[in-house]
Amino acid sequence: MKREGKILWERALGWSHDLPAVDSVPEWRKVWASIKPAPNYFDNVYLELPRNTIILRGVVFLLGLPGLLFVLGITLYFYWNLLNDGWQRDWLINISVLFPPAFLWALAPYVRLDLVMPRDEPIRFNRLRQKIYIYEFKHDRIFIFSRKRWGVKPVAYNWDDVTAEVYRVYAPGHGGLIENVMLSVRNPQTNEVIDRVFFAHDLYRGEAYWAIARLFMQQGPEALPKFVHPPRDWNDDDGLSHMHCLAPKVLWPEDIDRESRTAPSEGETR
Repeated sequence: MKREGKILWERALGWSHDLPAVDSVPEWRKVWASIKPAPNYFDNVYLELPRNTIILRGVVFLLGLPGLLFVLGITLYFYWNLLNDGWQRDWLINISVLFPPAFLWALAPYVRLDLVMPRDEPIRFNRLRQKIYIYEFKHDRIFIFSRKRWGVKPVAYNWDDVTAEVYRVYAPGHGGLIENVMLSVRNPQTNEVIDRVFFAHDLYRGEAYWAIARLFMQQGPEALPKFVHPPRDWNDDDGLSHMHCLAPKVLWPEDIDRESRTAPSEGETR
């Protein structure tokens, strides 16, 4: 947390530091031109950067589904013993009634997430409107089967209200130090964080994408380098893994799709 006068700036657990502010001029590194994947698209109006909250698509499903079936089998076995032996074995009741269902409920959201998460969760930066548009996928680990709490719900925020934050977590067995980059959005009147979304899995990609976004929003497409790798159409199955091909395609709602790709009309407020 950081105090600015009487205002408390909220930080999430593991916060390390902020990347340069939206109005700071990027100190470009040549190596960033070879970032992979490259931006999905950019023109004179908007830039679209790729984003994926799942690193290895399909791993959770392939490992989790057998786990779900195994625990389900144990649960049915315990219930079968309860039916045969009655309710006299307290330890059996505790294990069969509490543990397996709780384990199933804890694992099921991750399996479903691996199946229904969109193949890309892009962010669009509209320089003429000075806004960002996030293709955000909402999910709830408690209400697993809720349609209302699961699904794509794109959001739009003012560019000036966005801060890029670096979070560090030490995870033994997973490469040691993990550095993720998040985008936090603050209410300019109260400085309260109203949303925080995932941006990049590592600091290198986070710094590169953030510099690209700032260059574009400040100076336009002419300031961007010639990227080494071609842009990727994530809705095209060619070259994608089988699990990616099974994932839902990116489909922006018509109104926010049009707004995010166009300049404001005459008399329209940003």
